Amino acid sequence: MGFKVAIVGRPNVGKSTLFNRLIGRRVAIVHDRPGVTRDRREGKGGISDMTFTLIDTAGLEDANDDSIEGRMRAQTEHAITEADVVLFLIDARAGVTPLDAFFADHLRKSPTPVILVANKCEGKAGAPGLYESYGLGLGDPVPFSAEHGEGLDGLYEALLPHAKRHDGLDVIEDDPEVDPWAAPAEDEIEDGDVRAAAEQAEAQRPLQMAVVGRPNVGKSTIVNRLLGEDRMLTGPEAGLTRDAIASEWEFRGRTIRLVDTAGLRRRANVSDSVEKLSTSNTIEAIRMAQVVVLVMDANAILDKQDLTIARLVIDEGRALVIAVNKWDVVENRAEAQQRLSDRLATSLPQVRGVPTVTMSALAGRGLDQLMNAVVDIYDMWNRRVPTAQLNRWLAEMTERHPPPAVMGGRRIRLRYMTQVRTRPPTFAVFTQRADELPESYSRYLVNGLRESFGLVGVPIRFGLRKRRNPYADD
Repeated sequence: MGFKVAIVGRPNVGKSTLFNRLIGRRVAIVHDRPGVTRDRREGKGGISDMTFTLIDTAGLEDANDDSIEGRMRAQTEHAITEADVVLFLIDARAGVTPLDAFFADHLRKSPTPVILVANKCEGKAGAPGLYESYGLGLGDPVPFSAEHGEGLDGLYEALLPHAKRHDGLDVIEDDPEVDPWAAPAEDEIEDGDVRAAAEQAEAQRPLQMAVVGRPNVGKSTIVNRLLGEDRMLTGPEAGLTRDAIASEWEFRGRTIRLVDTAGLRRRANVSDSVEKLSTSNTIEAIRMAQVVVLVMDANAILDKQDLTIARLVIDEGRALVIAVNKWDVVENRAEAQQRLSDRLATSLPQVRGVPTVTMSALAGRGLDQLMNAVVDIYDMWNRRVPTAQLNRWLAEMTERHPPPAVMGGRRIRLRYMTQVRTRPPTFAVFTQRADELPESYSRYLVNGLRESFGLVGVPIRFGLRKRRNPYADD
């Protein structure tokens, strides 16, 4: 178990800014409005040769009921319990507030060690608040500026004894960090052994799965059920999730990196600046995912916004699984299932056969079927068809239905076909007259690829390339 550091403090003291600073990239939403962060978020952070798991939390509120603030505080309390050390942030420019003093008293009673961090100490404006913070009884404060990155050496020294006490230091390797979201670049004529090794290495990385949908359809409830804990804030209120929160867990021996996202509303209805940031985070999560689970309410199957999200997923080349949640409250299930099938056939013909799973996250039904569909569609999304097999298939397809004749009465000859990459499956056909082949014939070939090689339900990229004439003048 790695060394865990939780960042806590009242709202709007800079916790998410510090989180972004220590993990080295802008992940958490940062806004001047208090209370933007609601769920606890984890990431791999580090200072110099010290690495740790960093936990960003919601602002501490004096609430213990079932309100949103009370549920946010429960999430933060959970983070404090599982952390090895707590960074308690105050805003040095605002000075020590009564809420700071209240939670300092609470943290002193906690068995988890606490490091007091006086944030926003750049310049001289934070000096009075820094000196005032000595009175909180949490030891010497660490002067810091999360916005400007000042004070990292002091924070390192404060964390060092706790890191040594935990397990010794984890050392950051000199190699640049590999982005686990990025698909490997592949050359069309890449050596087979090298390509196989690259794909094998990719298979060992976590499967990146994003859960998306409209607000209040049960995305966070599904994530909590899969993780087996109340990892995400849930409730009847729409729009509780604001950040895209990633969590790793295993499903039948396969590591899954699960990303819960904020609900996507129609663009015309989004005017709030925080919601715009949340929407941007969700779209980025879709772009970085490998499999996207589109959750929809069983009482409003595939409405216009659902279709917009589905088309975005397909346009980005991600594998799509549709999860129809709250299925237990549907009265006429046969009618609802037929309506879903009809809408998919007419509105998403480009991914015929996209897997759909009916479920109830609240009751815990359908979760295994959902994850089986995710793993199956991921494997299909990664499928590679041998070139020799592709060209035998191409010859059969063109013999069965030859390409049409064009001006002059000469037929287009499709000379060669290869799969240039996976994720999604991408194919290229070489011909001397690429710009003259009708779109309808390309669709015929794509549909044939789906049926012949089992590429049902995944986006397929298909392109025509003009062969270079070796006798033509350069």
